[in-house]
Amino acid sequence: MKIVIAHNRYVSANPSGENTVVDLESRLLAEAGVTVLPFQRSSDEIASLSKGQKAFLPISPIYARQAQHSLSALLTSEKPDVLHLHNPYPLLSPWVIRTAHAHGVPVVHTVHNFRQVCANGLYFRDGHACHDCFGKSFPYPAVQHSCYRGSKAQSALMATTLSVHRGTWHSVDRYLALTPAIAEHLRSFGIEDSHITVKPNGVPDPGRHSGAGNGLLFVGRFSAEKGLTLLLDAWQRHAEGSLGTLRLIGDGPLASSVAAAAAGRSDIELLGRRTHDEVQEAMRTSAALVTPSTWDEVCPMVVVEALANARPVLATAMGGLPYLVGDTGGWTVPPETDALASILPRVVAEAPGLADGARARYEEKFSTKVTTAALISVYEELASKFPSKFTG
Repeated sequence: MKIVIAHNRYVSANPSGENTVVDLESRLLAEAGVTVLPFQRSSDEIASLSKGQKAFLPISPIYARQAQHSLSALLTSEKPDVLHLHNPYPLLSPWVIRTAHAHGVPVVHTVHNFRQVCANGLYFRDGHACHDCFGKSFPYPAVQHSCYRGSKAQSALMATTLSVHRGTWHSVDRYLALTPAIAEHLRSFGIEDSHITVKPNGVPDPGRHSGAGNGLLFVGRFSAEKGLTLLLDAWQRHAEGSLGTLRLIGDGPLASSVAAAAAGRSDIELLGRRTHDEVQEAMRTSAALVTPSTWDEVCPMVVVEALANARPVLATAMGGLPYLVGDTGGWTVPPETDALASILPRVVAEAPGLADGARARYEEKFSTKVTTAALISVYEELASKFPSKFTG
């Protein structure tokens, strides 16, 4: 079986969960005997484009001419069974879906965000949830609020892209929804159930360990939507030292206020940026992970990694987080200071007893053995439905 993996890689200077997922799935598929044909561009390339190429860059999200020619050549020469699309922006464009279909190749798309409807992909702006563009043939609120990269001009381009490609997105043969919440988002967009498969991201097994850990851990971008301010406000309601230590890993626009909070209390430890291995070690030495997001999180890898490390998760009931935590992997509460503050003592007390449940949740839903088998099953199903449509 031959699978084209199409992905516009995010800039290498910023850690990307999507890049990590694409690389991991590609490796696991190859190990399972699937022929993986990478069709990738990187946003790092933009800086080195010629003036002529940069002149066409603004329209590339709508139609990336060079990418379509290159993809057409690849499909003609390799005759793959399926094209699997991740991120198309800005150098591939959703037009790759049309190009694949012109060659009789079915398309699978993993939905990592809400970019089919929302210009910034988050359903979140100015510190609060936002669905102003939902249901509009042209998402003009995105332009009004400069939702894409803080620019009205770039937001207008992305809004136009969403409008032009609404039909393109409806032509995808199979959507991979990382959680049931994403599946519901797709249904609200008009996608039929028969075109949706819930297939979460998996992470490699870090192995079992017997350490109990202590204190709580936050890992993520220091930004409003990640709920770090919410967590710090809830933490401040408890006497210093009464909950153990709160460790904070990450960086971002709220870094200065986070540093101030850490300087004011001995039970807040600011660790800043850390390598992946260091994050794993921090998980194992903590009793639980806290993910207090205030936006509709899709499928944060850090939650799955915590479960794999037998660490329960305290999460807000936003987006896909309740599904990830499940019935055995921890606790969910509304994204409110009172609710978070009230449950923190319970989390500290109960976390050691939930280690096995967290690990069981990982093994049931998020091990790479389970997720890779589910992915190959989708490929095989589609390939069987399109056995002779390749037109060359």
